[in-house]
Amino acid sequence: MDIRSFLYPKDEVSYLTTSSNMKESLDKLEACHYTAVPILDENGVYFGTLSEGDLLWKMKTTPGLTFENMHEVPITSINKRMKIECVTIGADLDEMLTLAADQNFVPVVDNERVFLGIIRRKDIIEYYTRNITD
Repeated sequence: MDIRSFLYPKDEVSYLTTSSNMKESLDKLEACHYTAVPILDENGVYFGTLSEGDLLWKMKTTPGLTFENMHEVPITSINKRMKIECVTIGADLDEMLTLAADQNFVPVVDNERVFLGIIRRKDIIEYYTRNITD
């Protein structure tokens, strides 16, 4: 078994681009019901992950920031409180499992860091629940 077996492909994943703003990111998170989404640059390269908590802390620490003007804030200016690590598609399964233990999902990239999709911790748990016997 390899990482590809767990891949939830990019075309089925909600993500943001580095040109997105804070309002767009909040709308995306609300629409997809995720607590965090990957961010890709204009070439599809994995840039990082933005979480609801990142948005909340930005609101709390930015005087004068409101729902009415949050469209002026680029997401690249928002501090990410957690660094979500990615793996390459050819990575060892153990490497992916180690990351999945601490992250709700693991972004998967190619050798040039182009985003291919995610591996959801939920899918890993379901797989092992179905297939592991004592």
